[in-house]
Amino acid sequence: MPSAADPKKCSGCGTCADKCPENAIDMVDGMPVVNNVLCIECGVCVIICPCQARDIMEAIALMT
Repeated sequence: MPSAADPKKCSGCGTCADKCPENAIDMVDGMPVVNNVLCIECGVCVIICPCQARDIMEAIALMT
């Protein structure tokens, strides 16, 4: 299941969106939003997040 940012931890830096190999993350109102159709669940966003704000939370992952 795609990853979603924890809004309490996310700084809105956009690193996850910049590094996503499938361009499956868009920044919307300063928060990353995962496109479930494009996401290949590679985990790059989880690994690269400097705030450790990304968790596997299917309920929060949104379609863009």
